[in-house]
Amino acid sequence: MTRPIARVLLLLELLQSGGVRTVAELASRLEVDERTVRRYVGHLLDLDVPVESVRGRHGGYRLVAGYRMPPLMLSDDEALAVLVALAPVSGTASETAAAKIRRVLPARLGGRLDGLLDALAFTSPGTASVPEAAVLLALADAVTHHRPVSIRYPSGERALHPHGLVAHAGKWYVTGIDPALGEERTFRLDRIASVRTLPGSFEPPEEFDAAERLLAGFATAPHRHEVTLRIQGTVEQIRARLPASVAVVEPRDDGWAHVELRVERLDWLPGVLASLDLPFVIERPQELRDLVVASARRLVERASSQ
Repeated sequence: MTRPIARVLLLLELLQSGGVRTVAELASRLEVDERTVRRYVGHLLDLDVPVESVRGRHGGYRLVAGYRMPPLMLSDDEALAVLVALAPVSGTASETAAAKIRRVLPARLGGRLDGLLDALAFTSPGTASVPEAAVLLALADAVTHHRPVSIRYPSGERALHPHGLVAHAGKWYVTGIDPALGEERTFRLDRIASVRTLPGSFEPPEEFDAAERLLAGFATAPHRHEVTLRIQGTVEQIRARLPASVAVVEPRDDGWAHVELRVERLDWLPGVLASLDLPFVIERPQELRDLVVASARRLVERASSQ
């Protein structure tokens, strides 16, 4: 179950609104190229949806007059996975498509869908490719009902107490505790080959924010350089250039904030610090101080040159 299925449904929704839609318009609305639009039209034709090709200067695609969408053409798991794919996507077309699918879902799936959506978090509006429906739904069910699972990952079979599912930067992640080590772990869903529910249950942590923990994990992951800064400004001002997935920001009462980063390279930081346009102090490393000074000198030289 991948993201294109959700896009095909959005295409159907656009065509159902009536009239002829040009290929360029559809490509823009679906955020794909025109060749992909034609491929999606082919998917609709394979499902016996009567899409007509209209030639000419104002040509494009339209549905045969009088066509109505039949009862849901997806399996239970496919329908739930499509709704998950549409959940973080803003826009009238996606919201209408999701509403239509929900209306034709069998009653038995209503509670399962609500529980599944409660298990999900998104770090920002946008879209993320949906992994295999079986993997996504098994993990969502385990998060909802606090069930331990065994996942098959490239590094081998791993036990996990899953606490949350997060879509971030186009990928899906599951966060939880490795019961053997008692340590927090994060896994990418597109790398999970299968999920097996284990007997028993576990006690979930109170007020666990899966998205916040994921971003903090990225920001504190081991890297070549550990950077410590003090920046005079609000958290919102600092986050405009140093998001939660990059830096840990701790505000202070004196109007300054303590900022920590772990990065592989330092060469991009002088430009970021300059773009903040806020007073800052580099506590470490010395190498970053040298880079900022050298960058400032180059700017002065270029601004002074005739």
